[in-house]
Amino acid sequence: MEGILELEGFSLVDIYSTKGLEYLIAVIAFFGFLALQRYIMTSAPVREKARELHPGLPAWFRVPEGLFYHQGHGWLRPEPGSIGVVGMDDFARKLIGNVDAVELPAVGSRLAQGEKGWSLVVDSVRIPMLSPVAGEVVEVNNEVLRSPEILRQDPYGKGWLLKVKSSGVASNTRNLLLGKLARTWMENALDNLHPIHGESLGPVLQDGGLPVEGIARILGGDRWVELAKTHLLTDGE
Repeated sequence: MEGILELEGFSLVDIYSTKGLEYLIAVIAFFGFLALQRYIMTSAPVREKARELHPGLPAWFRVPEGLFYHQGHGWLRPEPGSIGVVGMDDFARKLIGNVDAVELPAVGSRLAQGEKGWSLVVDSVRIPMLSPVAGEVVEVNNEVLRSPEILRQDPYGKGWLLKVKSSGVASNTRNLLLGKLARTWMENALDNLHPIHGESLGPVLQDGGLPVEGIARILGGDRWVELAKTHLLTDGE
């Protein structure tokens, strides 16, 4: 019997333990492959290349052509008469989620590019945002003041916030992002989100891989305001 159980120095125990190790290695390799595949598919450069090959693939964020984007996630649309129309981009909208109120500067106020332009109010907490342009506020969007829900529905259209008169609108655009560069930058902004409590980006993605709204709350928990201000570049406010 001993001769049956042992063959050339290997026992049945050796054989089964070896097989178990092989299975364990295979399982680890399988899940490692899945993790690598997910990383590759959610990597911004790969997403961009995939959309070049398959234009029908959805983008994570809307980045309309013809607008200039500030790294604090405000946008600028130059208009005739040295006027710049200003608003918040789709990343900011999804980062903050539902907004209870918007606080806009008074007509006649002077704004500086890269400094506080307006605030979003969520649960009585003010989240400041930076102005993408310098100049004098000549008009504010009263419809947004009355109904902040417009920001969620149409942040690039009816959800505009300010009109600013500035002889430096054209020069201000040199500090802003446009077109493909803006799209790549905005998607990289999601990749660069650093959760405060260590959660992964998985919980903020819908089944189709698109971000849900209120990313800061999901990733930041009770420190969501800190996370939001960090990525809107107003953490010193």
